[in-house]
Amino acid sequence: MKRRTFFKTLPACALLTGAAAGFTQEEEASAGPVLEPIALVKPETDGGKSVLAALKDRKTIRSISSKKLPPQTLSNLLWAAFGVNREQGTLRGRTGRTAASASNSQEIDLYVALPEGVYFYEAVSHRLAPVVSGDFRSLSNRRGAAAAAPVNIFYVADIAKYSEAPFQEPGLKDPDVQKSYYYVATGLIAANVYLFASSQGLAAWFHNCNKEDTAKNFKLRPDQRVLFAQTVGYPA
Repeated sequence: MKRRTFFKTLPACALLTGAAAGFTQEEEASAGPVLEPIALVKPETDGGKSVLAALKDRKTIRSISSKKLPPQTLSNLLWAAFGVNREQGTLRGRTGRTAASASNSQEIDLYVALPEGVYFYEAVSHRLAPVVSGDFRSLSNRRGAAAAAPVNIFYVADIAKYSEAPFQEPGLKDPDVQKSYYYVATGLIAANVYLFASSQGLAAWFHNCNKEDTAKNFKLRPDQRVLFAQTVGYPA
């Protein structure tokens, strides 16, 4: 069963036992405290700088404070990145998101590394589902700023989602075309994060990550591809 389906069908008590991350009891015990799902507060859809002002100030800031983001800011950040902005998108039968994707396949998964653990962003319910406890922020980059920043978003392409897209155009079945699609989709989401950060006076840094260890520690499936990471926090 796919991770996104698994989260939606398991009862809450099962999520709290670590089953959503695919742990055995022994693995769970060694992984540290059990994470609980985070119900994000309702995102704000106005405020901040104008789009043009945010574009003017957009830049990469690599010097980032370890100060924690408030719950409202974290909620707004994830919604701006790839949240649901329409109950029904252009192609019927699926919600619309804040970033475009090929045939509305929504193939990019956001794994959010916080100090206490890693969570999977469920856009429709707007919540963070637990994946694994422990501090894995350093997987986003070996440099100190990323490892200590409050939020690291890992971009993971889920190839299986192409077969579920509302419109099955030929490119969705071609591995080379798929690659071009998921790299573009990642860039669109990352650009949203940059604009949100600029509008709110936050620092953002898009960069490479430790792909092999990320896939292993996040218990990813073979048809998931770790692409990049983006660090977000207050400027140091």
